[in-house]
Amino acid sequence: MSFDAPADPSRRPATAPLNPPLPTADDAYWEAAAASFDDEPDHGLRDPAVRSAWAARLRSWLPSGPATVLDLGCGTGSLSLLAAEQGHRVTGIDRSARMIARARSKLAGRDAAFLVGDAAEPPVGERRFDAVLVRHVVWALPDPAAALRRWAGLLTPGGRLVLVEGRWGEADPIGLTAAQLTALVEPLAARIRVESLAHDPALWGKEVADERYALIADLPRRHTEVVDVHLVLRRGDEVLLARRSGTGYADGLLNVPSGHAEDGEDVRAAMIREAAEETGLRLAPEDLRVALVMQHCAPPPARPRIGWFFEVAYGAGGEPWNREPDKCAELAWFPLDSLPDDMVAYSRAGLGGLRAGHRFLLHWHRPGDAIAYDPSGAGRAVVLDGPGVTG
Repeated sequence: MSFDAPADPSRRPATAPLNPPLPTADDAYWEAAAASFDDEPDHGLRDPAVRSAWAARLRSWLPSGPATVLDLGCGTGSLSLLAAEQGHRVTGIDRSARMIARARSKLAGRDAAFLVGDAAEPPVGERRFDAVLVRHVVWALPDPAAALRRWAGLLTPGGRLVLVEGRWGEADPIGLTAAQLTALVEPLAARIRVESLAHDPALWGKEVADERYALIADLPRRHTEVVDVHLVLRRGDEVLLARRSGTGYADGLLNVPSGHAEDGEDVRAAMIREAAEETGLRLAPEDLRVALVMQHCAPPPARPRIGWFFEVAYGAGGEPWNREPDKCAELAWFPLDSLPDDMVAYSRAGLGGLRAGHRFLLHWHRPGDAIAYDPSGAGRAVVLDGPGVTG
């Protein structure tokens, strides 16, 4: 497992500053550490007793049935392997390409996928997971509350956060106490339990005297939906589209610049923020006009979402430019009455409904549907404010 700090914080590099600020290690550190990472007893799990101890804990923390598990800061995949052996389907994320290469080798032939990426912003697109597993990562994040909200948004209703953390060291401790992490997680969770891990030397291959624990949080089971915001920037009869790239969802396809509202953020503020982050536009509230609201759902197992389409006139907030080239291959203008086919289906349906003068739509994929718009496929848009079909 690796992120912005050494996986075993008691073995941080000598050049790392004490926290606060939080200790950090750059990408080169983790690439170099990959070769010997598994030498630590609780990393490589080579000792049968250590491996058995972690397997037993993981079995009690993860859902009982086969589940989809997102392992963030997965390192060389030791915990991912245990989860896969217990019948779970695992996706692992780590910032180190060498760590990911070792994880792929370790889990070759198993139902697992590994991606290089930022644990705080996992490159998994619209996918939903039954459990998010994170070991020794939260303490090192610059904004742990924001990351926890993001991870909670990747879970299915009733999904589970499994966070293994600690407050390491006695003379100069670093990390998060269980009370601190509980306070961060409480706004998101229906139930929280904390297990002390310090008293079990089999987990670490040695006796430890500092605070080590696992926090297991179950999210509410009531129906919840992500709220999307979509920027419909109009230049006369043209609309601005962005080509997705490197996101893990619908890459290569066009859609309107979009994002989702953060916890506690209203849709207008979310649209202003997303427009600035993606296109550099500095919009004011009076620049926005709600053009369409659409409930949409990508092909299963995706969950439903509510999309707010805001129309903005060209010139408001400045000239748009691609501020996220790692997520967007290009920004380009297209005629609204002659949209390209290589679009995300629900985004194209939203623009079609807007062009037809509708204000409320459903767009619900069925099993087997493609994420991309299919001009010969069945139209999934359902008009809720009058007759008509948008495709």
